[in-house]
Amino acid sequence: MKKIEALIRHYKLEDVKHALAAGGITGMTVGEVRGFGRQHGHTEQYRGAEYIVDFLPKLKLEVVVSDEDVARVVEIICTSARTGRVGDGKIFVTALENVIRIRTGETGSVAI
Repeated sequence: MKKIEALIRHYKLEDVKHALAAGGITGMTVGEVRGFGRQHGHTEQYRGAEYIVDFLPKLKLEVVVSDEDVARVVEIICTSARTGRVGDGKIFVTALENVIRIRTGETGSVAI
């Protein structure tokens, strides 16, 4: 089992969600996060004063899938979240030791 974490732009969430649903992926977790990568933020003006916004708002999407679905899910997220501009985000794939469904006590891939 793998956990796929994707940092994406806010306005791409619906595209990614619909693409994953069309690909048969049913569960996901989404949270608002702030951060920066190579772009190091940007400058804005407010009431004539310029200031730096270095932590940019993003969405963190988490999906847990079986090992055989990883490449397909990563491709779906890349395709549906891509704009071609700096700041499109990142995808992290990590191995999961175990998953437990609290309600039933099921473990492993059946608990996904």
